[in-house]
Amino acid sequence: MEPVVRIASRTVVLPADNVDTDQIIPARFLTGTRRDGLGASLFADWRRDGAGELRADFPLNRPEAEGARILVAGANFGCGSSREHAPWALTDYGFAAVVSPSIADIFKGNAVRNGLVPVEIEASAHRELLSRPGAEIVIDVEAGTVSLPDGGSARFELPPFARRCLLTGRGPLDFLLEREPAILRYEQGQDDVAEAP
Repeated sequence: MEPVVRIASRTVVLPADNVDTDQIIPARFLTGTRRDGLGASLFADWRRDGAGELRADFPLNRPEAEGARILVAGANFGCGSSREHAPWALTDYGFAAVVSPSIADIFKGNAVRNGLVPVEIEASAHRELLSRPGAEIVIDVEAGTVSLPDGGSARFELPPFARRCLLTGRGPLDFLLEREPAILRYEQGQDDVAEAP
């Protein structure tokens, strides 16, 4: 994954609460393990009608949403099953961050491992973003801040390891592989102890 330090973008607002992972990427699209191409099925049951045509009134289908990299969602975003395909679909579509007053824990972990920034902000700041679809905002991962359309800012917290992964573009597996020499030295020391009389 690429390092994520700062995201400057317009927002797309999806105000629904309790958006679960099956709504983000319906189960019928989970037939593979490739990340690319899933963006086309993001919110498929909401974005398209029964004939497969795009619904003009759905926020992601509006012309002003094109190219936006920040999704402002309702509370409890990403609840439901633990499918990693949900952040895959969001990033493949082009999103770099999801902003909400609350994001499901498993989704947050999956998001960070895939370079998608889960941003939880206080209710008053969230209400402002909901009321201003298409606003230009900046998410500063290092500082833990979100600029608001009124000129203010809101803070958000990320666990230190999650922040490190996003800022460096290196996930948990990369972290372990970087420490392979130390792990091997430790294991060698354990073998020496086991062999001692």
